Amino acid sequence: MKEYNVAILGATGAVGQEFLKLIEERNFPFKELRLLASKRSAGKIIPFMGKDYVVEEATHDSFNGIDIALFAGGAASKEFAPSAVKAGAVVIDNSSAFRMDPEVPLVVPEVNPEAIQTHHGIIANPNCSTIIMVMALKPLYDLSRIKRIVVSTYQAVSGGGKEAMAELEEQVKDLAAGREVTAKILPSASLPKHYQIAFNLIPQIDVFKENLYTKEELKMIDETKKIMGDSSMRITATTVRVPVYRSHAESVNVEFEEEVDLSEARKALSSFPGVILHDNPEEQEYPMPLFTSGKNDVEVGRLRKDYSVDHALNFWVCGDQIRKGAALNALQIAEYMIQNDMFH
Repeated sequence: MKEYNVAILGATGAVGQEFLKLIEERNFPFKELRLLASKRSAGKIIPFMGKDYVVEEATHDSFNGIDIALFAGGAASKEFAPSAVKAGAVVIDNSSAFRMDPEVPLVVPEVNPEAIQTHHGIIANPNCSTIIMVMALKPLYDLSRIKRIVVSTYQAVSGGGKEAMAELEEQVKDLAAGREVTAKILPSASLPKHYQIAFNLIPQIDVFKENLYTKEELKMIDETKKIMGDSSMRITATTVRVPVYRSHAESVNVEFEEEVDLSEARKALSSFPGVILHDNPEEQEYPMPLFTSGKNDVEVGRLRKDYSVDHALNFWVCGDQIRKGAALNALQIAEYMIQNDMFH
């Protein structure tokens, strides 16, 4: 089997570390592995598959000889993606920098793999909450066109990176010990005000825009339309940070053009790759972050008719934000390209 030279930009962060776990788990066919990060992390040693790798500072020359550049997200994407493409690499990018660029495909391999063929060197990985939702929407959309979606998210602190996860842990310990709690990270480190996340919910993810939606909410709306290839779908979103380490959950209400039979919906979801129907109310069985953390599949449950409107269903979906919501989806794009001989 052909092997590929792989670079990971942002190798020391939560998503970068997940890339490494998944490359090993999935026997990804790499020949050379180059771990890149900011100047701050350069020189760190990362043991991986019996070998010690030294993290290098990312520069515009870091991508010479690289076939696949996995970008873990963040501001570095905009700076280094053009250089990586110029060097001949295909960039699979986790940041929001290129997602809505009409020249850049936005891909979830189970949902719209055909979009990959239109790439010009950069393929965008969607937002984590978008990926988790479209995995459940696609099999239903194939039964009947979706007219409208109302989604509320319950997003884990892992979406805020390693620092947000550490802050939740710290706050829980402080509260249990009767100490005063400090908040420096959430809703976002760059904002002037921060709130405690332990035993709390924060109805703000990212910054507010002029229309009073947050950037995260608008990402879900715009990206879903692009991935599903249907700009006429009406979508509204409310995104909320919850005190859970890993795995986002979402409550989704979907209105269809035609009646969708509940048993047909169940069949479509349970036979869709990457989706597990975990839905047994009699036994109190439904998806929870507790079950989906560290797993690759997205779980769907609480599937039921919405009697307040014609042709509508409610469901609850849950998935690991660092895996399917980020690193796994990006790696699956690379795997799809390898299987279909798309690297030249």
